Amino acid sequence: MVKGKSQKPRTQNVCQECGTTTSQWMGRCPGCGGWNTLVEERVGPPSGARDAARGPAGSRGPARAVPLGEVRADDARRLPTGLEELDRVMGGGPVGGGVTLLAGDPGIGKSTLLMQALARLAAQGHAVLYVTGEESASQVALRGQRLGGEAMSRVLVLPTTDLADVEACIASEKPLVVVIDSIQTLRSPDLDSAAGSVAQLREVAARLVEVAKTSGMALFLIGHVTKEGVIAGPKVLEHMVDTVLSFEGDRTHSFRLVRATKNRFGPAQEVGVFEMQRDGLREVPDPSALFLAERPASAAGSLVVPTAEGSRPLLVEVQALVAPAVYGAARRVASGLDASRLAILLAVLERKAAVHVLDLDVFASVAGGARVDERAIDLALAVAVVSSLRDRAVSPRLALFGEVGLAGEVRAVPRPGPRVVEARKLGFGTVIVPRGNAEHLSPDETRDVEVVPVQTLAEALEAAL
Repeated sequence: MVKGKSQKPRTQNVCQECGTTTSQWMGRCPGCGGWNTLVEERVGPPSGARDAARGPAGSRGPARAVPLGEVRADDARRLPTGLEELDRVMGGGPVGGGVTLLAGDPGIGKSTLLMQALARLAAQGHAVLYVTGEESASQVALRGQRLGGEAMSRVLVLPTTDLADVEACIASEKPLVVVIDSIQTLRSPDLDSAAGSVAQLREVAARLVEVAKTSGMALFLIGHVTKEGVIAGPKVLEHMVDTVLSFEGDRTHSFRLVRATKNRFGPAQEVGVFEMQRDGLREVPDPSALFLAERPASAAGSLVVPTAEGSRPLLVEVQALVAPAVYGAARRVASGLDASRLAILLAVLERKAAVHVLDLDVFASVAGGARVDERAIDLALAVAVVSSLRDRAVSPRLALFGEVGLAGEVRAVPRPGPRVVEARKLGFGTVIVPRGNAEHLSPDETRDVEVVPVQTLAEALEAAL
C-alpha cells in the first residue's frame, strides 16, 4: 500500500433475496435469478463478540466427539409456558438452548402471544427478558396493562436496536427465556449495512443463536413476512433456528392459528388455535365446535371436512359458490385453500364426472379464517362445487374427506380413525371416506357412525347428493 493513501474498504454485492455474494454488481442475481436485488455492502471486521464468548485462544481446547449413549437427553429441558395451545405446537414448550422463529402478518398478534407466554413464565418464577426494537418501553408497558396480570410487571424490558446491548443484558441478567421483537430491527455495530439487510440478519441471527446454545436459554425471534406471505430475509435464517412457527389468520376474524412448519424438538405441522379478544389471546380447546358454530343449516355448497394437520383432528367448513361467468373468462377465487388445487378439481369434475363447470365462475373458501393445505380436503371441495351448481344441500350430519386423483379416483389419506372419531364427537352420523381407509377403521372408531366407502368421485357425488 502506498504511504499516505487510505485503503479503500472492501465491499461485496449481496442479493437481498437469497444472500448470494458477487464481487461485481449485476442486474440479475446469478443465484436466484431476481432482477435488481444485488446491493453493495461493506465487509465488516470479524465479530469480536463471538471471539470473546469463546474466551482466550485454546482455553476451551479442541472439540471432542463422544458416544451418543453418554449424552444426556434431559439436558435439553422443556419450559412449559402455561399456554397449552402454544406448548402443544412446540411439542411441550420451548427447549432450553432452543431458538424459535415466529413469523406472521403485521398486527396479527405475535407480540401479544409471546408477552402472554413471558408473563406465564414469570409467574412460575423464571427470569424472562423482552427486547423491543420497534416500540418504546412505555408502549410495551401499555400493552402489558391491557393484557393484565400481576406477573406482567416482572418481565424485564430492553428497548434497543443494538445487538451489543442485547448481548450485554443477557450476560448480566442471565434470563431463562428471551424474546427479540423483532429480528429485522437489530443491527450489529461490526457491519455498516442497514438493519434488516441480508448481511445484518445473518450476523445478528448467528450471534444470538450462539448465545442461546452456550447459555442454555430459550430464545424467541419475531420475524416479518413479505407481501407474498413468506418469512422476510434469507432462507438461511430458517435453517439456523430450531423451530419455525407461522402465525396465521385473517385480521377481520378473531381466530388465529399457530402452525409449526419446522421443529427439531417435536412434531411439525402441529396447529394451535387462539381467539383474539380485548384482553389478549384466548386459547380455544375445542376449535372444531368454534369453526362450525355459525354454519348455515341446509345451505347448498357447504360441507364439513375433518382435517388432521398435526396430532389433533380439526373439523372445518368448506364453502363453494358457482355463478355464471358474466365478464368473459371464468374466474377461480380461493380463500384458505390452494387455488391451483381448485382448478385441478374443476377439470376432474368436467372430464371424469360429467359436471360442466369450466365455463362458470367458482368461488371457494374455508370458513372462519382457517387455512387447509392437505389433500384430504379435495373430496369435500369437489362435492361442495357440485352442491352449489345443482343448488342441492347435503345432509347437515354428513362429513367427508379424501384425496381426488386426476383419473377421478378417491385416494386414502393419513389418520382416518381420528377424523371419524372427531366427526362423531360433534354429532355427525355419516362419514364418506376413501375405500382404502375404510378397510383399516376399527369397530371402536366407527361406533354410532355410518361409514360410506367410495372409490371414485362419481360414487362420492351419488352418495352425498
